[in-house]
Amino acid sequence: MPDDGRPSALAAVAEGVAGCRRCPRLVAWREEVAATKRAAFADQAYWGRGVPGFGDPAARVLVVGLAPAAHGANRTGRMFTGDRSGEWLYRALWRAGFANQPHSTSADDGLTLTGAWITAPVKCAPPGNKPTPAERDACARWFGEELALLADVEVVLALGKFGFDALCAHLGVRPRPAFGHGVEVAVPPDPSRAVAGGGPLTVLGCYHVSQQNTFTGKLTEPMLDAVLARARALAGLPPVERPAR
Repeated sequence: MPDDGRPSALAAVAEGVAGCRRCPRLVAWREEVAATKRAAFADQAYWGRGVPGFGDPAARVLVVGLAPAAHGANRTGRMFTGDRSGEWLYRALWRAGFANQPHSTSADDGLTLTGAWITAPVKCAPPGNKPTPAERDACARWFGEELALLADVEVVLALGKFGFDALCAHLGVRPRPAFGHGVEVAVPPDPSRAVAGGGPLTVLGCYHVSQQNTFTGKLTEPMLDAVLARARALAGLPPVERPAR
């Protein structure tokens, strides 16, 4: 872990995210869900706040999703934790050598990431998993502060079109590239850009690990594995072999 103040700075951003009440619709929804709960989790205390990013402060690969799930990260307080999408993602991250275990069930389950950080451009669970452009823009402050601290990032894996577009907008990529699974966008260095120290980046597109995509076969485990392997290679990380799925 870097000793340059990044961990404490990221912790300060996380505290700000958790306490943010900037978007009335999102605040009302996340708190309503936390109060009414899902029957399967009726005995659990929901997080019910903004969900900060999670991972290795020295990450070379950044994974960007959409927003916390109502009964996933909004319940557990950790990105992509406690729902089917997270099950897919963390199994794949483990196979790719970024995670120390293939499951993520709660914020205290022992999961750690090496070489990767996970975040989203919107930090609160939105109704219908559909944040508005205004809510995305209101959250851009936290997204920007977080990315500015991840100075070692070389590759950004965007899960889904929303995250891909938000990321490209934040990086100032022009013209805006079309999203697609496996698409690669080379972002030239820019000393004025406070992301990854202004160095060069590669943005990779990947279909989101939503149930809609995984249940229908639009996104398969081999497809996800291939994108993560490509991310490792582009970031200069050695390949990792795990047991078969």
